[in-house]
Amino acid sequence: MPTPPDPAVCRALAADLRGAGFTADALREAWGEAADAAIARGLRGPAERALAGRDDALAVLARLFVLGRQQQAAAVEAALPRTTAAGLAALDLAAAAADGLIAPRALIRPQEFSDAAGEVQWWIASDLDEAALGGPLPEGHVLGVGGASLTLAGLQLPGRVGRVLDVGTGCGIQALRARRDADRVVATDLSERALHFTQLNAQLNGVDGIEMRLGSLFEPVTGEQFERIVSNPPFVITPRAEGVPAYEYRDGGLVGDALVAGFISGVGPLLAPGGVAQLLGNWEYRDGVDGLDRVRQWVAASDIPLDAWVVEREVLDPLAYAELWIRDGGTTPGPAFTRLVDAWLDDFAARGVTAVGFGYVLLHRPASAVPTLARYERVTQAVPGALGPHLQAALDAHDRLSRLDDDQLAASVLQVAPDVTEARHHLPGAEAPSVIELRQGGGFGRTLEVDPALAGLVGACDGDLSVGVLMDAIAQLLEVDAAALRADLLPRVRELLFTGFLTFA
Repeated sequence: MPTPPDPAVCRALAADLRGAGFTADALREAWGEAADAAIARGLRGPAERALAGRDDALAVLARLFVLGRQQQAAAVEAALPRTTAAGLAALDLAAAAADGLIAPRALIRPQEFSDAAGEVQWWIASDLDEAALGGPLPEGHVLGVGGASLTLAGLQLPGRVGRVLDVGTGCGIQALRARRDADRVVATDLSERALHFTQLNAQLNGVDGIEMRLGSLFEPVTGEQFERIVSNPPFVITPRAEGVPAYEYRDGGLVGDALVAGFISGVGPLLAPGGVAQLLGNWEYRDGVDGLDRVRQWVAASDIPLDAWVVEREVLDPLAYAELWIRDGGTTPGPAFTRLVDAWLDDFAARGVTAVGFGYVLLHRPASAVPTLARYERVTQAVPGALGPHLQAALDAHDRLSRLDDDQLAASVLQVAPDVTEARHHLPGAEAPSVIELRQGGGFGRTLEVDPALAGLVGACDGDLSVGVLMDAIAQLLEVDAAALRADLLPRVRELLFTGFLTFA
Protein backbone atom coordinates (compact mmCIF):
# COMPACT_ATOMS: atom_id res chain seq x y z
CA MET A 1 0.00 0.00 0.00
CA PRO A 2 1.24 3.53 -0.74
CA THR A 3 2.27 5.83 2.09
CA PRO A 4 -0.81 7.84 3.13
CA PRO A 5 -0.63 11.56 2.31
CA ASP A 6 -0.05 13.89 5.24
CA PRO A 7 -3.52 14.97 6.49
CA ALA A 8 -2.22 18.35 7.63
CA VAL A 9 -0.79 19.16 4.21
CA CYS A 10 -4.05 18.03 2.56
CA ARG A 11 -6.02 20.36 4.83
CA ALA A 12 -3.65 23.20 4.02
CA LEU A 13 -4.04 22.61 0.29
CA ALA A 14 -7.83 22.50 0.59
CA ALA A 15 -7.77 25.81 2.46
CA ASP A 16 -5.54 27.37 -0.21
CA LEU A 17 -7.71 26.13 -3.08
CA ARG A 18 -10.78 27.44 -1.29
CA GLY A 19 -9.10 30.76 -0.64
CA ALA A 20 -8.17 31.12 -4.30
CA GLY A 21 -11.76 30.48 -5.35
CA PHE A 22 -10.62 27.42 -7.30
CA THR A 23 -14.06 26.23 -8.39
CA ALA A 24 -15.56 24.99 -11.63
CA ASP A 25 -17.74 28.08 -11.94
CA ALA A 26 -14.80 30.43 -11.39
CA LEU A 27 -12.71 28.66 -14.02
CA ARG A 28 -15.52 28.76 -16.59
CA GLU A 29 -15.92 32.45 -15.91
CA ALA A 30 -12.17 33.02 -16.21
CA TRP A 31 -11.76 31.49 -19.66
CA GLY A 32 -15.29 31.17 -21.03
CA GLU A 33 -17.58 28.31 -22.01
CA ALA A 34 -15.89 27.65 -25.38
CA ALA A 35 -12.42 27.30 -23.84
CA ASP A 36 -13.86 25.15 -21.05
CA ALA A 37 -15.32 22.75 -23.60
CA ALA A 38 -12.06 22.78 -25.58
CA ILE A 39 -10.11 21.55 -22.54
CA ALA A 40 -12.23 18.39 -22.53
CA ARG A 41 -11.10 17.83 -26.13
CA GLY A 42 -7.42 18.23 -25.22
CA LEU A 43 -7.08 21.84 -26.45
CA ARG A 44 -5.39 24.15 -23.94
CA GLY A 45 -4.68 27.16 -26.18
CA PRO A 46 -8.02 29.00 -25.81
CA ALA A 47 -7.87 28.83 -22.01
CA GLU A 48 -4.23 29.96 -21.95
CA ARG A 49 -5.09 32.93 -24.14
CA ALA A 50 -7.90 33.91 -21.80
CA LEU A 51 -5.54 33.81 -18.79
CA ALA A 52 -2.70 35.70 -20.49
CA GLY A 53 -1.38 38.51 -18.35
CA ARG A 54 -3.04 37.31 -15.16
CA ASP A 55 -0.92 36.36 -12.15
CA ASP A 56 -3.63 36.10 -9.49
CA ALA A 57 -3.95 32.87 -7.48
CA LEU A 58 -6.82 31.45 -9.55
CA ALA A 59 -4.93 31.95 -12.82
CA VAL A 60 -1.71 30.45 -11.45
CA LEU A 61 -3.48 27.37 -10.08
CA ALA A 62 -5.54 26.99 -13.24
CA ARG A 63 -2.41 26.93 -15.41
CA LEU A 64 -0.58 24.60 -13.01
CA PHE A 65 -3.28 22.07 -12.14
CA VAL A 66 -5.91 22.25 -14.88
CA LEU A 67 -3.78 23.00 -17.94
CA GLY A 68 -0.70 21.17 -16.61
CA ARG A 69 1.74 24.03 -17.31
CA GLN A 70 4.87 24.96 -15.36
CA GLN A 71 4.64 28.11 -13.25
CA GLN A 72 7.08 30.43 -11.54
CA ALA A 73 7.91 29.17 -8.04
CA ALA A 74 7.27 32.59 -6.51
CA ALA A 75 3.80 32.71 -8.05
CA VAL A 76 2.99 29.20 -6.76
CA GLU A 77 4.19 30.12 -3.25
CA ALA A 78 1.98 33.21 -3.32
CA ALA A 79 -1.04 31.23 -4.54
CA LEU A 80 -0.54 28.48 -1.94
CA PRO A 81 0.70 30.23 1.21
CA ARG A 82 -0.32 27.42 3.59
CA THR A 83 0.77 24.51 1.41
CA THR A 84 3.89 25.97 -0.22
CA ALA A 85 5.88 24.28 -2.97
CA ALA A 86 7.36 21.92 -0.39
CA GLY A 87 3.88 20.72 0.55
CA LEU A 88 3.04 20.07 -3.10
CA ALA A 89 6.23 18.02 -3.42
CA ALA A 90 5.35 16.06 -0.27
CA LEU A 91 1.99 15.14 -1.83
CA ASP A 92 3.71 14.30 -5.14
CA LEU A 93 1.59 16.92 -6.91
CA ALA A 94 4.44 19.11 -8.20
CA ALA A 95 8.22 19.33 -8.22
CA ALA A 96 10.91 21.96 -8.72
CA ALA A 97 12.08 22.37 -12.30
CA ALA A 98 14.82 24.43 -13.95
CA ASP A 99 14.90 28.23 -14.05
CA GLY A 100 12.87 28.74 -10.87
CA LEU A 101 9.78 26.93 -12.18
CA ILE A 102 7.40 24.49 -10.54
CA ALA A 103 6.30 21.58 -12.75
CA PRO A 104 3.02 19.78 -12.09
CA ARG A 105 3.16 16.05 -11.48
CA ALA A 106 -0.62 15.71 -11.36
CA LEU A 107 -3.79 17.54 -12.32
CA ILE A 108 -6.34 18.85 -9.82
CA ARG A 109 -9.72 19.71 -11.25
CA PRO A 110 -12.83 20.97 -9.48
CA GLN A 111 -15.87 18.70 -9.63
CA GLU A 112 -19.34 19.94 -8.75
CA PHE A 113 -22.63 18.07 -8.49
CA SER A 114 -25.80 17.96 -6.46
CA ASP A 115 -27.79 15.13 -4.90
CA ALA A 116 -30.50 14.73 -2.32
CA ALA A 117 -28.07 15.79 0.40
CA GLY A 118 -27.21 19.09 -1.29
CA GLU A 119 -24.57 20.79 -3.43
CA VAL A 120 -21.02 19.44 -3.49
CA GLN A 121 -17.76 21.02 -4.65
CA TRP A 122 -14.77 18.67 -4.68
CA TRP A 123 -11.21 18.78 -6.03
CA ILE A 124 -10.07 15.58 -7.76
CA ALA A 125 -6.39 14.89 -8.39
CA SER A 126 -5.20 12.50 -11.11
CA ASP A 127 -2.25 11.93 -13.41
CA LEU A 128 -1.22 14.39 -16.13
CA ASP A 129 -3.15 13.82 -19.35
CA GLU A 130 -1.78 13.58 -22.88
CA ALA A 131 -2.15 17.34 -23.47
CA ALA A 132 -0.03 18.11 -20.40
CA LEU A 133 2.46 15.37 -21.23
CA GLY A 134 2.65 16.32 -24.89
CA GLY A 135 2.32 12.71 -26.04
CA PRO A 136 0.84 9.28 -25.35
CA LEU A 137 -0.05 8.28 -21.81
CA PRO A 138 2.14 5.94 -19.74
CA GLU A 139 0.60 2.52 -19.14
CA GLY A 140 0.24 3.17 -15.39
CA HIS A 141 -1.75 6.36 -15.95
CA VAL A 142 -4.44 7.12 -13.34
CA LEU A 143 -7.39 8.68 -15.11
CA GLY A 144 -9.27 11.68 -13.81
CA VAL A 145 -13.01 12.22 -13.90
CA GLY A 146 -14.16 11.60 -17.48
CA GLY A 147 -17.47 11.01 -19.18
CA ALA A 148 -17.69 7.36 -18.12
CA SER A 149 -16.93 8.29 -14.50
CA LEU A 150 -19.69 10.87 -14.45
CA THR A 151 -22.10 8.45 -16.11
CA LEU A 152 -21.51 5.76 -13.49
CA ALA A 153 -21.68 8.29 -10.66
CA GLY A 154 -25.07 9.40 -11.96
CA LEU A 155 -26.23 5.76 -12.11
CA GLN A 156 -25.53 5.05 -8.44
CA LEU A 157 -28.74 4.25 -6.59
CA PRO A 158 -29.78 6.68 -3.86
CA GLY A 159 -30.65 5.60 -0.32
CA ARG A 160 -28.77 4.80 2.87
CA VAL A 161 -26.76 1.56 2.93
CA GLY A 162 -24.15 -0.02 5.18
CA ARG A 163 -21.15 -1.19 3.15
CA VAL A 164 -20.28 -0.36 -0.47
CA LEU A 165 -17.49 -1.84 -2.57
CA ASP A 166 -15.83 0.20 -5.34
CA VAL A 167 -13.92 -2.21 -7.60
CA GLY A 168 -11.11 -0.57 -9.59
CA THR A 169 -11.44 2.77 -7.82
CA GLY A 170 -8.91 4.73 -9.94
CA CYS A 171 -8.85 8.32 -8.70
CA GLY A 172 -11.62 7.45 -6.22
CA ILE A 173 -14.56 9.43 -7.60
CA GLN A 174 -17.02 6.51 -7.29
CA ALA A 175 -15.90 5.79 -3.73
CA LEU A 176 -16.37 9.43 -2.75
CA ARG A 177 -19.83 9.50 -4.31
CA ALA A 178 -20.79 6.20 -2.67
CA ARG A 179 -19.69 7.47 0.76
CA ARG A 180 -22.44 10.10 0.55
CA ASP A 181 -24.98 7.30 1.18
CA ALA A 182 -22.86 4.56 2.78
CA ASP A 183 -21.62 4.01 6.31
CA ARG A 184 -18.38 2.54 5.00
CA VAL A 185 -16.74 2.11 1.58
CA VAL A 186 -14.03 -0.35 0.54
CA ALA A 187 -12.09 0.86 -2.52
CA THR A 188 -9.87 -1.61 -4.37
CA ASP A 189 -7.39 -1.30 -7.21
CA LEU A 190 -4.37 -3.20 -8.51
CA SER A 191 -2.52 0.11 -8.91
CA GLU A 192 -0.77 1.56 -5.87
CA ARG A 193 -0.73 4.93 -7.58
CA ALA A 194 -4.51 4.80 -8.02
CA LEU A 195 -4.94 4.10 -4.31
CA HIS A 196 -2.59 7.00 -3.57
CA PHE A 197 -4.86 9.34 -5.53
CA THR A 198 -7.97 7.91 -3.85
CA GLN A 199 -6.45 8.53 -0.40
CA LEU A 200 -5.33 12.00 -1.43
CA ASN A 201 -8.72 12.94 -2.85
CA ALA A 202 -10.56 11.64 0.20
CA GLN A 203 -8.38 13.71 2.54
CA LEU A 204 -8.37 16.76 0.27
CA ASN A 205 -12.17 16.81 0.38
CA GLY A 206 -12.60 15.83 4.02
CA VAL A 207 -14.22 12.46 3.28
CA ASP A 208 -13.57 9.70 5.81
CA GLY A 209 -14.80 6.12 6.02
CA ILE A 210 -13.07 4.86 2.84
CA GLU A 211 -10.78 1.84 3.25
CA MET A 212 -8.19 1.22 0.52
CA ARG A 213 -7.17 -2.31 -0.48
CA LEU A 214 -4.61 -3.34 -3.07
CA GLY A 215 -5.47 -6.15 -5.48
CA SER A 216 -7.24 -7.19 -8.66
CA LEU A 217 -11.03 -7.24 -8.96
CA PHE A 218 -12.57 -9.33 -6.13
CA GLU A 219 -9.33 -10.70 -4.66
CA PRO A 220 -9.03 -8.15 -1.81
CA VAL A 221 -12.59 -8.84 -0.56
CA THR A 222 -12.94 -12.62 -0.92
CA GLY A 223 -15.55 -13.96 1.50
CA GLU A 224 -17.10 -10.55 2.26
CA GLN A 225 -20.50 -9.18 1.29
CA PHE A 226 -21.76 -5.70 0.46
CA GLU A 227 -25.14 -4.02 0.04
CA ARG A 228 -23.84 -2.15 -3.00
CA ILE A 229 -21.03 -2.77 -5.45
CA VAL A 230 -20.06 -0.19 -8.03
CA SER A 231 -17.38 -0.48 -10.68
CA ASN A 232 -16.05 1.30 -13.73
CA PRO A 233 -13.82 -1.68 -14.53
CA PRO A 234 -11.02 -1.78 -17.12
CA PHE A 235 -13.49 -3.02 -19.73
CA VAL A 236 -11.81 -1.78 -22.92
CA ILE A 237 -11.16 -4.63 -25.35
CA THR A 238 -7.44 -4.50 -26.15
CA PRO A 239 -5.36 -6.77 -28.41
CA ARG A 240 -2.92 -8.98 -26.55
CA ALA A 241 -0.19 -8.16 -29.06
CA GLU A 242 3.34 -6.81 -28.88
CA GLY A 243 3.52 -3.04 -29.18
CA VAL A 244 -0.08 -2.41 -28.04
CA PRO A 245 -0.10 -0.33 -24.81
CA ALA A 246 -1.91 -1.98 -21.89
CA TYR A 247 -3.24 0.97 -19.89
CA GLU A 248 -4.08 -0.10 -16.34
CA TYR A 249 -7.05 2.26 -16.08
CA ARG A 250 -8.90 0.67 -19.01
CA ASP A 251 -7.33 -2.70 -19.87
CA GLY A 252 -7.88 -5.69 -17.59
CA GLY A 253 -5.25 -7.84 -19.30
CA LEU A 254 -7.71 -10.45 -20.60
CA VAL A 255 -8.78 -11.41 -24.11
CA GLY A 256 -11.85 -9.71 -25.57
CA ASP A 257 -14.67 -9.00 -23.13
CA ALA A 258 -13.62 -11.73 -20.67
CA LEU A 259 -13.13 -9.27 -17.81
CA VAL A 260 -16.73 -8.01 -17.96
CA ALA A 261 -17.96 -11.59 -18.37
CA GLY A 262 -16.02 -12.67 -15.29
CA PHE A 263 -17.26 -9.71 -13.27
CA ILE A 264 -20.92 -10.39 -14.09
CA SER A 265 -20.75 -14.14 -13.54
CA GLY A 266 -18.63 -13.84 -10.38
CA VAL A 267 -20.00 -10.88 -8.42
CA GLY A 268 -23.01 -12.71 -6.96
CA PRO A 269 -21.33 -14.14 -3.81
CA LEU A 270 -20.11 -10.65 -2.84
CA LEU A 271 -23.65 -9.24 -2.81
CA ALA A 272 -25.61 -9.44 0.41
CA PRO A 273 -29.22 -10.62 -0.11
CA GLY A 274 -31.03 -7.61 -1.55
CA GLY A 275 -27.74 -6.08 -2.67
CA VAL A 276 -27.14 -4.38 -6.02
CA ALA A 277 -24.08 -4.22 -8.28
CA GLN A 278 -23.72 -1.56 -10.96
CA LEU A 279 -21.04 -1.37 -13.62
CA LEU A 280 -20.21 -0.12 -17.09
CA GLY A 281 -19.03 -2.56 -19.72
CA ASN A 282 -18.30 -3.57 -23.30
CA TRP A 283 -19.51 -6.78 -24.91
CA GLU A 284 -18.69 -8.30 -28.26
CA TYR A 285 -21.07 -9.30 -31.02
CA ARG A 286 -19.31 -12.50 -31.94
CA ASP A 287 -19.88 -15.25 -34.52
CA GLY A 288 -23.45 -14.17 -35.14
CA VAL A 289 -24.40 -14.01 -31.44
CA ASP A 290 -26.02 -10.75 -30.32
CA GLY A 291 -24.03 -8.87 -27.68
CA LEU A 292 -26.93 -8.64 -25.24
CA ASP A 293 -27.55 -12.37 -25.61
CA ARG A 294 -23.94 -12.97 -24.56
CA VAL A 295 -24.46 -10.80 -21.47
CA ARG A 296 -27.58 -12.84 -20.70
CA GLN A 297 -25.41 -15.98 -20.80
CA TRP A 298 -22.95 -14.42 -18.32
CA VAL A 299 -25.77 -13.65 -15.88
CA ALA A 300 -27.08 -17.19 -16.23
CA ALA A 301 -23.59 -18.51 -15.41
CA SER A 302 -23.63 -16.90 -11.95
CA ASP A 303 -23.65 -19.38 -9.05
CA ILE A 304 -25.96 -16.94 -7.25
CA PRO A 305 -29.29 -16.33 -9.06
CA LEU A 306 -29.45 -12.65 -10.01
CA ASP A 307 -31.97 -10.17 -11.32
CA ALA A 308 -30.52 -8.28 -14.27
CA TRP A 309 -31.27 -5.01 -16.01
CA VAL A 310 -28.83 -4.37 -18.87
CA VAL A 311 -29.07 -1.26 -21.02
CA GLU A 312 -27.05 -1.07 -24.22
CA ARG A 313 -26.33 2.58 -25.06
CA GLU A 314 -24.34 2.27 -28.29
CA VAL A 315 -22.78 -0.19 -30.72
CA LEU A 316 -19.57 0.47 -32.66
CA ASP A 317 -18.09 -1.43 -35.58
CA PRO A 318 -14.54 -2.78 -35.03
CA LEU A 319 -12.80 0.06 -36.87
CA ALA A 320 -14.67 2.81 -35.02
CA TYR A 321 -13.98 1.06 -31.72
CA ALA A 322 -10.26 0.76 -32.46
CA GLU A 323 -9.93 4.40 -33.48
CA LEU A 324 -11.80 5.58 -30.37
CA TRP A 325 -9.50 3.88 -27.89
CA ILE A 326 -6.27 4.47 -29.78
CA ARG A 327 -7.01 8.21 -29.74
CA ASP A 328 -7.96 7.93 -26.06
CA GLY A 329 -4.42 6.81 -25.29
CA GLY A 330 -2.99 9.91 -26.95
CA THR A 331 -1.75 8.34 -30.19
CA THR A 332 -2.45 10.61 -33.15
CA PRO A 333 -2.85 9.58 -36.83
CA GLY A 334 0.39 8.39 -38.39
CA PRO A 335 2.38 5.16 -38.79
CA ALA A 336 2.02 4.20 -35.10
CA PHE A 337 -1.73 4.82 -35.25
CA THR A 338 -2.06 2.66 -38.36
CA ARG A 339 -0.12 -0.21 -36.75
CA LEU A 340 -2.40 -0.12 -33.72
CA VAL A 341 -5.53 -0.11 -35.89
CA ASP A 342 -4.26 -3.21 -37.70
CA ALA A 343 -3.60 -4.93 -34.36
CA TRP A 344 -7.16 -4.21 -33.19
CA LEU A 345 -8.74 -5.38 -36.43
CA ASP A 346 -6.65 -8.56 -36.46
CA ASP A 347 -7.72 -9.29 -32.88
CA PHE A 348 -11.41 -8.80 -33.66
CA ALA A 349 -11.20 -10.90 -36.83
CA ALA A 350 -9.59 -13.78 -34.94
CA ARG A 351 -12.68 -14.06 -32.72
CA GLY A 352 -15.30 -13.31 -35.37
CA VAL A 353 -16.24 -9.99 -33.76
CA THR A 354 -18.50 -7.83 -35.91
CA ALA A 355 -19.40 -5.10 -33.39
CA VAL A 356 -18.90 -3.99 -29.78
CA GLY A 357 -21.68 -2.83 -27.50
CA PHE A 358 -21.37 -0.45 -24.55
CA GLY A 359 -23.82 0.00 -21.74
CA TYR A 360 -24.94 -0.19 -18.14
CA VAL A 361 -25.34 -3.35 -16.07
CA LEU A 362 -27.45 -3.53 -12.90
CA LEU A 363 -27.48 -6.84 -11.01
CA HIS A 364 -29.61 -7.54 -7.94
CA ARG A 365 -29.40 -10.48 -5.56
CA PRO A 366 -33.04 -11.16 -4.62
CA ALA A 367 -33.62 -11.85 -0.95
CA SER A 368 -35.94 -14.68 -1.99
CA ALA A 369 -33.19 -16.25 -4.12
CA VAL A 370 -35.69 -16.33 -7.01
CA PRO A 371 -34.96 -13.80 -9.81
CA THR A 372 -37.96 -11.95 -11.22
CA LEU A 373 -36.24 -9.35 -13.44
CA ALA A 374 -34.46 -10.14 -16.72
CA ARG A 375 -34.48 -6.99 -18.82
CA TYR A 376 -32.05 -6.54 -21.72
CA GLU A 377 -32.79 -3.49 -23.82
CA ARG A 378 -31.30 -0.91 -26.17
CA VAL A 379 -31.75 2.75 -25.24
CA THR A 380 -29.75 5.01 -27.53
CA GLN A 381 -31.42 8.41 -27.14
CA ALA A 382 -29.88 11.17 -25.02
CA VAL A 383 -30.64 10.88 -21.30
CA PRO A 384 -31.86 14.09 -19.61
CA GLY A 385 -29.98 13.73 -16.31
CA ALA A 386 -28.64 11.44 -13.56
CA LEU A 387 -30.40 8.08 -13.69
CA GLY A 388 -29.88 6.82 -10.12
CA PRO A 389 -33.26 7.98 -8.73
CA HIS A 390 -35.08 6.70 -11.83
CA LEU A 391 -33.41 3.28 -11.59
CA GLN A 392 -34.37 3.01 -7.93
CA ALA A 393 -37.97 3.99 -8.67
CA ALA A 394 -38.11 1.36 -11.43
CA LEU A 395 -36.76 -1.34 -9.12
CA ASP A 396 -39.29 -0.36 -6.44
CA ALA A 397 -42.09 -0.49 -9.01
CA HIS A 398 -40.91 -3.90 -10.21
CA ASP A 399 -40.79 -5.21 -6.65
CA ARG A 400 -44.35 -4.05 -6.04
CA LEU A 401 -45.62 -5.33 -9.39
CA SER A 402 -44.09 -8.76 -8.80
CA ARG A 403 -46.45 -9.14 -5.82
CA LEU A 404 -49.59 -8.09 -7.73
CA ASP A 405 -51.63 -10.40 -9.94
CA ASP A 406 -53.75 -8.90 -12.73
CA ASP A 407 -56.85 -8.53 -10.53
CA GLN A 408 -54.85 -6.67 -7.89
CA LEU A 409 -53.27 -4.44 -10.53
CA ALA A 410 -56.71 -3.69 -11.96
CA ALA A 411 -57.83 -2.66 -8.48
CA SER A 412 -54.89 -0.24 -8.13
CA VAL A 413 -55.21 3.51 -8.50
CA LEU A 414 -52.52 5.11 -10.70
CA GLN A 415 -51.49 8.53 -11.86
CA VAL A 416 -49.46 9.92 -14.72
CA ALA A 417 -45.90 10.91 -13.85
CA PRO A 418 -45.47 14.70 -13.89
CA ASP A 419 -42.80 14.63 -16.62
CA VAL A 420 -44.99 12.81 -19.17
CA THR A 421 -46.51 14.61 -22.14
CA GLU A 422 -48.59 13.44 -25.08
CA ALA A 423 -48.15 14.28 -28.77
CA ARG A 424 -50.72 13.51 -31.48
CA HIS A 425 -49.85 13.58 -35.16
CA HIS A 426 -52.59 14.08 -37.75
CA LEU A 427 -52.49 13.74 -41.49
CA PRO A 428 -53.70 16.98 -43.14
CA GLY A 429 -57.50 17.11 -42.97
CA ALA A 430 -57.81 13.93 -40.86
CA GLU A 431 -59.97 14.05 -37.75
CA ALA A 432 -58.33 11.12 -35.96
CA PRO A 433 -54.60 11.08 -35.19
CA SER A 434 -52.43 8.70 -37.18
CA VAL A 435 -49.81 8.52 -34.39
CA ILE A 436 -50.11 9.07 -30.62
CA GLU A 437 -46.90 9.34 -28.61
CA LEU A 438 -46.20 9.45 -24.89
CA ARG A 439 -42.98 11.30 -24.11
CA GLN A 440 -40.96 11.13 -20.92
CA GLY A 441 -39.10 14.23 -19.75
CA GLY A 442 -36.95 12.43 -17.15
CA GLY A 443 -35.56 8.93 -16.72
CA PHE A 444 -34.34 7.54 -20.02
CA GLY A 445 -36.35 10.11 -21.98
CA ARG A 446 -38.37 7.39 -23.66
CA THR A 447 -40.93 8.01 -26.42
CA LEU A 448 -43.66 5.39 -26.83
CA GLU A 449 -46.15 5.08 -29.66
CA VAL A 450 -49.51 4.02 -28.19
CA ASP A 451 -52.98 3.23 -29.47
CA PRO A 452 -56.12 5.23 -28.54
CA ALA A 453 -57.11 2.77 -25.80
CA LEU A 454 -53.80 3.00 -23.92
CA ALA A 455 -53.59 6.76 -24.52
CA GLY A 456 -57.09 7.12 -23.07
CA LEU A 457 -56.18 5.02 -20.04
CA VAL A 458 -53.00 6.97 -19.32
CA GLY A 459 -54.82 10.28 -19.74
CA ALA A 460 -57.49 9.18 -17.26
CA CYS A 461 -55.01 8.03 -14.56
CA ASP A 462 -55.32 11.00 -12.21
CA GLY A 463 -55.24 9.21 -8.86
CA ASP A 464 -59.03 8.93 -8.59
CA LEU A 465 -60.46 5.77 -10.19
CA SER A 466 -58.94 2.28 -10.33
CA VAL A 467 -57.38 0.89 -13.49
CA GLY A 468 -60.16 -1.68 -13.82
CA VAL A 469 -62.91 0.92 -13.69
CA LEU A 470 -61.11 3.04 -16.29
CA MET A 471 -60.58 0.08 -18.63
CA ASP A 472 -64.26 -0.88 -18.45
CA ALA A 473 -65.23 2.70 -19.31
CA ILE A 474 -62.81 2.78 -22.25
CA ALA A 475 -64.12 -0.59 -23.53
CA GLN A 476 -67.66 0.78 -23.46
CA LEU A 477 -66.57 3.98 -25.23
CA LEU A 478 -64.70 2.09 -27.97
CA GLU A 479 -67.37 -0.60 -28.17
CA VAL A 480 -64.93 -3.47 -27.65
CA ASP A 481 -64.94 -6.52 -25.37
CA ALA A 482 -63.94 -5.46 -21.84
CA ALA A 483 -62.14 -8.73 -20.99
CA ALA A 484 -60.12 -8.65 -24.21
CA LEU A 485 -59.18 -5.01 -23.64
CA ARG A 486 -58.10 -5.74 -20.08
CA ALA A 487 -55.90 -8.64 -21.26
CA ASP A 488 -54.30 -6.34 -23.82
CA LEU A 489 -53.76 -3.32 -21.57
CA LEU A 490 -52.62 -4.77 -18.24
CA PRO A 491 -49.20 -6.02 -19.46
CA ARG A 492 -48.59 -2.61 -21.01
CA VAL A 493 -49.62 -0.90 -17.78
CA ARG A 494 -46.96 -2.96 -15.99
CA GLU A 495 -44.39 -1.72 -18.49
CA LEU A 496 -45.49 1.90 -18.04
CA LEU A 497 -45.17 1.56 -14.27
CA PHE A 498 -41.68 0.09 -14.55
CA THR A 499 -40.47 2.72 -17.02
CA GLY A 500 -41.96 5.57 -15.00
CA PHE A 501 -44.75 6.84 -17.24
CA LEU A 502 -47.25 5.86 -14.55
CA THR A 503 -46.91 5.69 -10.76
CA PHE A 504 -48.97 4.19 -7.99
CA ALA A 505 -51.17 6.88 -6.46
